[in-house]
Amino acid sequence: MKVKIDYDLCMGDRNCNKVCPEVFEYDEDKLISRVLVDEVPKHLEPLVRKAAKECAPGAISIEE
Repeated sequence: MKVKIDYDLCMGDRNCNKVCPEVFEYDEDKLISRVLVDEVPKHLEPLVRKAAKECAPGAISIEE
């Protein structure tokens, strides 16, 4: 699984960082979240799906 963030949609509310800090980090300078990994580890896939579902503006997309 791969995950991407649309930076034009990201509101910087840090929710994805709270749900899965192993995959998402908050960029304090740009006030947006960033993806830390190229491939999401299998054991973190459920958390990444939860973060994508809970992303209010729909900025997180998942590629299977």
